[in-house]
Amino acid sequence: MESIIYTMVREADWREAERLGAYRGSVDDRRDGFLHFSTAAQLRASAAKHRAGEAGLLLVAVEAAALGAALAWEPARSGRPGLFPHLHAALPLAAVRGVTPLSLGPDGLHRFPPDIP
Repeated sequence: MESIIYTMVREADWREAERLGAYRGSVDDRRDGFLHFSTAAQLRASAAKHRAGEAGLLLVAVEAAALGAALAWEPARSGRPGLFPHLHAALPLAAVRGVTPLSLGPDGLHRFPPDIP
């Protein structure tokens, strides 16, 4: 499985996580019972499906191995192919390897760092 996984977080939610020392997830994460992550290869499709046109997002890169047994690779409920990383616990900030603002281009699509395919 991938060594680095990603989640897109609203900036206000991330500031709260920094204050608390852990990210407990978005409203959607809490409803579903786990934090949603994507691999680099899954990220663009996830952004287009779940965060289309949404400004004020941060891309949070996380070391998968630092999450231990709480990280599970599971099928998407929507039937999308492949396994998706789901964290069944709060995200400890110690596992975070980088936080990058995601801007929107004129086409309304998020602009990802060059290392995201």
